[in-house]
Amino acid sequence: MGIWRLSKVGALAACALSLAAQTARPRFTDIAPKSRFSYVTRNGYDGDRKYFPQPLCGGIAVLDFDNDGHEDLYFTNGAKFPTLKKDAPFYNALYHNKGDGTFEDVTARAGLAGESLGYSLGAAAADFDNDGFTDLFVANAGPNTLYRNNGDGTFRDVSATAGLAKPSNTLSVQGAWIDFDRDGRLDLVLSNYTIWTAAADRRCIREDGVDFYCHPKTYPPVPHRLYRNLGGGKFEDVTDRTGFGKALGKGMGIGIADFNGDQWPDIFIANDTERNFLYMNRGDGTFEEQGLKMGVAYNDDAATVSAMGADARDYDNDGWPDIFYNNLAGQIWALFRNLGGRSFRYSSPTAGLVTLSSPFAGWSAGFIDYNNDGWRDLYSANGDVDSLRDTSEQHDTLFENVNGRRFIDVSRDVGEHFARRGYQRGHAFADLNNDGSLDIVVTALGKSPAILLNSVATGAHWLDLRLRGTKSNRDGIGARVKVTTAAGRMLHDWVSPSTGFLSSSTLRVHFGLGAESKVAEIEVRWPGGAVTRLKDQPADRVVTVRE
Repeated sequence: MGIWRLSKVGALAACALSLAAQTARPRFTDIAPKSRFSYVTRNGYDGDRKYFPQPLCGGIAVLDFDNDGHEDLYFTNGAKFPTLKKDAPFYNALYHNKGDGTFEDVTARAGLAGESLGYSLGAAAADFDNDGFTDLFVANAGPNTLYRNNGDGTFRDVSATAGLAKPSNTLSVQGAWIDFDRDGRLDLVLSNYTIWTAAADRRCIREDGVDFYCHPKTYPPVPHRLYRNLGGGKFEDVTDRTGFGKALGKGMGIGIADFNGDQWPDIFIANDTERNFLYMNRGDGTFEEQGLKMGVAYNDDAATVSAMGADARDYDNDGWPDIFYNNLAGQIWALFRNLGGRSFRYSSPTAGLVTLSSPFAGWSAGFIDYNNDGWRDLYSANGDVDSLRDTSEQHDTLFENVNGRRFIDVSRDVGEHFARRGYQRGHAFADLNNDGSLDIVVTALGKSPAILLNSVATGAHWLDLRLRGTKSNRDGIGARVKVTTAAGRMLHDWVSPSTGFLSSSTLRVHFGLGAESKVAEIEVRWPGGAVTRLKDQPADRVVTVRE
């Protein structure tokens, strides 16, 4: 009877909040105009010659690089082919969050412009050496880059000695941090796309003589890569030894979670026009690619699509991480429901995504509880692939999660940005003003980024967790977090900043609590196996949990 009463109270509270949210949805306001942004996402297209990677531009990494409690923003940029960046308009950029709603360009001071780099794509931030300062990895067309945070506001390029070299003609899209062997040091997984150099780029021209971007099938698939952190700033390429070298794909987004509940982190990689991969961690230093076996390799028609941004979170609150990725217009965005760690079910039709997603060309996507009701919603940054037209017909979308069963399009109700049309690309989530609501940062070709500040008007409560590992990696990446509310509702997440396309989001773990103002228990299962529990925690604050 007691359990029933708790469940009933939680259900009534959730129902009441859901009804309130329908009449008072949060709105997102673009605060980027308050700051002076010299950064513009430039892919190097000059109106004539088109190079294959040019649609892939505008990565974002969220990082508090100076440990002042405010999340900062790093942006990657393209290049003028066939040269390197060289010119300042193509530099990557670091913007310091001043805590007053504005951002300051500190790129030059930090040493992160990347003048000697080629075309930059994905960015991934984490503390790879456990020294207390967040470092930065950048994927490029050409050699990739690892920046070590010096702890004084500057970064040092340690790529030459880190051991992250790859074939120079491999186009890398995204990196993601993972402690796959649970030794307390963060390793790196890399989604590669194809073999490509500017000199060998294939030119595709329409009958009227206009360039267009070549179809992905023009280029061959390649293995993704895995690098093991040896400590001391050194990494070892373990691609072949771990089983990563067996499957050839065209990697885009990366989602990381423990999909089968065996306490070992697994890796999902969305592939463009190739089947998707699900690397299941065997716990012995190797992986088995089980995308087909687990039901996430294809959609229900056994077809491949242009899979783009990916995320792995628990959207239906059953304690198991699910998988989502978006793709191009006319294709259906894919939602795979985790069936207790045994397999996945393609749930796009039952969740309402067939109708909602088909008009949109999605690039970056992720789960975000935008209204703090305890259900993770879906955001997608959308834009046409090719810029043959003067204006794009695409706008970003926000699909609200209705009790873990279906999604509804609330894009028209949540702010002016969602009515703007353009060529959106990368995105990241973070609470930029520490008010307990997740904000969105998104890039668009030819524009400065949008910084969408979320104002939750529903009265919903929240809780953010900042993990600090000791035996485990300092960021707690790979930890499983369970929050039990006072009414008995259980919410789950897995610490991984890898979200969407070209980007990495906040390292904090965010929980919307709806009408509940107190948490009965926080449970953290660390990658190393230890368990930390905190009892009776008030809501609406950031809690630091130490291993």
